[in-house]
Amino acid sequence: MTVRTRFAPSPTGFIHLGNIRSALYPWAFARATGGTFILRIEDTDLERSSQAAVDVIIEGMKWLGLDHDEGPFYQMQRMDRYKAVLAEMVEKGLVYPCYMSVAELDALRERQMANKEKPRYDGTWRPEPGKTLPPIPEGVKPVLRFRNPQGGSVVWEDKVKGRVEFSNDELDDLVIARPDGTPTYNFCVVVDDIDMAITHVIRGDDHVNNTPRQINIFRALGKEPPVYAHLPTVLNEQGEKMSKRNGAKPVTQYRDEGYLPDAMVNYLARLGWSHGDDEIFSREQFLQWFNLDHLGSSAGRFDEAKLRWVNAQHLKAMDDAALSVLVAEQLAKRGIAADERLPRICGLFKDRCDTTVALADWAAAFYTDVTPSDAERTQHITDVVRPALQTLASKLVDCAWDKASLSAAIKETITAHGLKMPQLAMPVRVLVMGTAQTPSLDAVLELQNRQTVLTRLQKA
Repeated sequence: MTVRTRFAPSPTGFIHLGNIRSALYPWAFARATGGTFILRIEDTDLERSSQAAVDVIIEGMKWLGLDHDEGPFYQMQRMDRYKAVLAEMVEKGLVYPCYMSVAELDALRERQMANKEKPRYDGTWRPEPGKTLPPIPEGVKPVLRFRNPQGGSVVWEDKVKGRVEFSNDELDDLVIARPDGTPTYNFCVVVDDIDMAITHVIRGDDHVNNTPRQINIFRALGKEPPVYAHLPTVLNEQGEKMSKRNGAKPVTQYRDEGYLPDAMVNYLARLGWSHGDDEIFSREQFLQWFNLDHLGSSAGRFDEAKLRWVNAQHLKAMDDAALSVLVAEQLAKRGIAADERLPRICGLFKDRCDTTVALADWAAAFYTDVTPSDAERTQHITDVVRPALQTLASKLVDCAWDKASLSAAIKETITAHGLKMPQLAMPVRVLVMGTAQTPSLDAVLELQNRQTVLTRLQKA
């Protein structure tokens, strides 16, 4: 069997990390098994769906490298197919028209709740042998209801939850077409999964209650349902379900904030799956290891500090040249054009950074003016050290501009003025980089332009 998975978001708002994890696992399972990953846009909610939301879904997946093999398919473009299947179901007696009005349904529910019964459709319009149906009201367009099996249970072995069972008597006859003939969500999903030959449905556990209804529709259409894996919810840092309302950010905002796609994949993977105690791994390792047997059954909790730590590990391990491309993009947003020094700058400073934005902050000091704080100047640029700064500047006018020569000039200046290394290095860092805390001074100066260093030292 060739594995075929899908990600089927509704474009009713921006896509956040909780949503994108529901794309990551089916993508990873398809890639790990040599299968096919399909993108399907479930856009039947016309009032809330938007092209802008579709664009963010596709942009976010592209940034994370979650490439799809087929699609995107749009449900609104498949209406003719759904209506054809509905017609077949009508012909086979699998569905029936129901003329119960919204007011009648509401009244029914109120009576059931008053009697402490579960609110559900009572089958008033369901045809049965020997049953007399109510007279058809004039001018009322019916909905179509699916004739759900009576008695018995719907059972499946969920790859996350284990054995799940629903009694058919708990499931009322689902509306699968509205009065205007447009099909409803649960029906469209089943037709799509059949037509696209989906073998594994990996999705959030907010869909668990839909699953027994969908399984019954599959079987009514003569098809076996796919394998299901219902993922636990992703919670935010306050322990609430991650959502826009609860402060979740669009996936693309993490890109703009300087996170690496491979780090995001690493972090998201660990929000509901594990491979022993491995915390940091590459995309390639993830795909080698991934299967559905190690999906967690408890809710994952988002932790931005942990995400930043994971990102820092990936940033440190990244090739300097590849990293410099991303940092150059961050600099370009600030109107700064980088040059051939940037890969070496990235290599020098990346151990101190957890995002490409933080790395761009350091790199900017090599391309734009720096302004040390008054506190740094007062603490480090003293009358005692100013003569030494002048001496160093004079030595840097014509010394060779390499690390060894710069180191020698710094040591000669320290010796000449009877200083210790920090007494000279700190003020030079403040003047040249705007802060007293940097990597090795000779390595920093080597990457700076000679005239820039001399000009900044003159500001002592």
